[in-house]
Amino acid sequence: MLSQESEEKPTIIASALPISESLPNTTVSERSWTTTRVELWSFYVFYIGNNGLSGFNFGPSQFQNLLFLAGYDPSQPPFTLGCSDGDCVLPFLGEVRDINAIVLLTNGISFAIQAALLLVIGAWADYGSWRPNITIFFTILAVAVSFSWLGVDHPSQWQAGVALYIMGLITYQCTLTFWTAAFPGLVRDLPEVKESLAQVKHGAKSPEAHAKLTSLSRNRVSNISFTVQSVGEILILAVMVGILKGLKSDSSTESNTKAFSVLIAFSGGIWFLVALPWFFLEKRRPGLQLPPNTSIFAVGFKQTYVAFRECAKLKQTFLYLVFYFLMGDVLNTTVTVIGTLQNSLVSYSTLQLTLLLIVGIVAQAIGIYSFWLVQKRFAISTKTMLTFNACWIIILTIWGLIGVHTDKFGFKHVWEIWAYQVFYGVMVCPWYAYSQTMISEVSPLPQMFLFFALFSVVGKTSAFIGPFVSSAIIESSSNNNMPFSFLFALGMFSMVFLWLVDVPQSRIECEEFVKAESRRKAFETSSTNAYTAGLGVEMDKM
Repeated sequence: MLSQESEEKPTIIASALPISESLPNTTVSERSWTTTRVELWSFYVFYIGNNGLSGFNFGPSQFQNLLFLAGYDPSQPPFTLGCSDGDCVLPFLGEVRDINAIVLLTNGISFAIQAALLLVIGAWADYGSWRPNITIFFTILAVAVSFSWLGVDHPSQWQAGVALYIMGLITYQCTLTFWTAAFPGLVRDLPEVKESLAQVKHGAKSPEAHAKLTSLSRNRVSNISFTVQSVGEILILAVMVGILKGLKSDSSTESNTKAFSVLIAFSGGIWFLVALPWFFLEKRRPGLQLPPNTSIFAVGFKQTYVAFRECAKLKQTFLYLVFYFLMGDVLNTTVTVIGTLQNSLVSYSTLQLTLLLIVGIVAQAIGIYSFWLVQKRFAISTKTMLTFNACWIIILTIWGLIGVHTDKFGFKHVWEIWAYQVFYGVMVCPWYAYSQTMISEVSPLPQMFLFFALFSVVGKTSAFIGPFVSSAIIESSSNNNMPFSFLFALGMFSMVFLWLVDVPQSRIECEEFVKAESRRKAFETSSTNAYTAGLGVEMDKM
């Protein structure tokens, strides 16, 4: 915390500071928030529960398992011959569809609902002190969905599985979105970041050195949160192996199906327990004031419009937005397609899927922390790390693409699924840390949450386009690997936009943008706003 003696007159340093610290109408006294170690660790621990096991891993696997058990072989009259190694179909939304296409289509519907929902409530992360309450609400709802799976463990209930699958994905992603929204404020209020800014203010440190420290601090918090989540998830999965042994999940199809539901409920219970510290320890940092004549229900649409409008003024931000839209679609859809192939290859075995997850999460912990150690050791920029990481996503699509014309490779064998878990964990999972950090590198801090909300909406929008397209490709080609051709081409195209992003130029563009917005008072803040206040700048006097 800065001393009281420094409150009299803030030094005007906006033109020298990087954009992440150039803010309007603020004084040092307004910065009353400091991120403590306990608060930071409660942030990390929350992620152990919000790990996706219920809504993103076992939920989808159970859903596809129910579809497979309820489906029939299309070569025979409907429902006369169950599914085996060949095609497997069910009537869904007015048509008889391949069950893999049903999974992708339902996935797309889920993300479409998320995009619409975030248009309405995504902006609420910016205003007042409501965001923690929204995080709590979606967490409790996600846990309730997890326990609801205990009542859905028979093939005849696959329609109920559709509803729980969609609800599981929505609650998981919405909780993740509002938890992530705390990230910029936590990093900005770290004691070392605040002390570094004070040194810049008093001329003891260069703005460039402060910008580098801030960037590395963002990457540290992001990467450590993913590493802690990975280690915690490994422990949860180890307990799950014991649960499966106790339930004798491999003794019959019925036992295996019931075991899926038990694992989903167990992961939901763990989620609630590890979420409690964050519920109580998160500081309720106040956000923006609602614009005049704007209701809380309309502000999301207005904010999204404003964010798109501002992106038109921020070339580098816009370029990254396009890249994030395209590559996010590639990764989300690729993982979903591989997941459907994986479930089929291991015959929906809960034990094998759990063991595969253990291998994948161990690899994820190693990959994310190794990326961070290399970045810290050589002070590599976020963009460089993200570019390196994105190349491996492209290779993942090539792996699947090979399987279009051969059965020898391309997620056609169980050994490939084990290799994929290692590859995905080590080389691909760092995407989730670096793509998030990169958003804060190219967005102006006074509207940081506005841009986080925009990127969340864009991410969810792209996530339902890919599954819809991939579902159509599978239906027309009758080849489960064919979507990889579309995903490879889209991934290569997206890399062009990342290559064009100039982060130093982005800081200049954002700083000029903030000055212009400050002069016309486009964004009003509360006097104690911890998101946009208190960095010792009076830009309106410049």
